Amino acid sequence: MSRLENIALTGRALGALFYFSPQTPQAHPLVAAFTSGSWLQEWPWAGERLNRIAENMQLAAPHASKLDETWQRLFIGPDALPAPPWGSVWLDKENVLFGDSLLALRGWMQHLGIQHETNQNEPEDHIGTLLMLAAWLAENGQEQATNELLAWHILPWVPRFLDVLEESEPGDFYSALCQLTRVTLHHWQSGSPVPVAEKPLWR
Repeated sequence: MSRLENIALTGRALGALFYFSPQTPQAHPLVAAFTSGSWLQEWPWAGERLNRIAENMQLAAPHASKLDETWQRLFIGPDALPAPPWGSVWLDKENVLFGDSLLALRGWMQHLGIQHETNQNEPEDHIGTLLMLAAWLAENGQEQATNELLAWHILPWVPRFLDVLEESEPGDFYSALCQLTRVTLHHWQSGSPVPVAEKPLWR
């Protein structure tokens, strides 16, 4: 498959796992595939590191029934989230939702004519939303926009988010998901001519 096809495939899967509750129709089949190990045959890349990630995800299989509770705690609340999944919390000095970095993302999306459709009034800079947006752009052959989204709005903060989330859930399914996302983003970045924007992080 081409680089864009790889981004489309992996972005949809990873984005959905971060964005949707494990019990939803969007995520449940993915959770089943990842905890069974069947996903590894479909993933565009291979290697010992991915094999270890697959093993870690399979170790989480006996606890799959508790994943929804874990997802709620990590991404919804009610307690403070260990690693908030919105970019502006990391990129804005005040650590707020709907900050300047989100406005920049919205401006970029409007410039490209991208409409964000959701049933909820929520920021567009959620990690899951951004990964699925990258998949959509790649699927539609928009290589320049895919590279810009990655370099300007994903890579400046997502690696730090993944580090913090993984540290908060060692050995958990979502810890392995962080590892897989980190490896996958490295492959996404490979071949992109757009340099990653250097932005200060405030968490």
